[in-house]
Amino acid sequence: MKVRQFASIFTLALLFTVQTVFAQSEESILGVWYNTEKTAKVQITQNGKEFMGKIIWLLEPERNGVPAMDDQNDDEKLRKRPLMGLTILEGLQYKNGAWKGGKIYDPKSGNTYSCEIKLLNSDVLEVTGYMGFSWIGRTVEWTKAED
Repeated sequence: MKVRQFASIFTLALLFTVQTVFAQSEESILGVWYNTEKTAKVQITQNGKEFMGKIIWLLEPERNGVPAMDDQNDDEKLRKRPLMGLTILEGLQYKNGAWKGGKIYDPKSGNTYSCEIKLLNSDVLEVTGYMGFSWIGRTVEWTKAED
């Protein structure tokens, strides 16, 4: 009897998991997302098969009365570009339930990392930035924001 109960519970859990995975589509990450600190909103859009994201809102859009600039960038020529409107995600492609193969730029450090995004649920993205191997990196969660 206990084996039947276990098998039934396992089957239901498996069906629920499969249904959740299939309910996700490649367009599921489209929209506006808060970064982890909620200091910026990133709008994720699709261009063909690739996904990209740009900063559309900043908690502190100005520093000392001047628009916040990309002043941490390693490239001196890029330090004068404003953070507002800056593309920080690019080249992501949907494959096997995740968005992979792209890059993410971190304006705080001025570094660009390989990127992978997973949808944890309709309101939470798991964003991983890494150099070299995906298991050696940093993972943060972004939350859905109003458009």
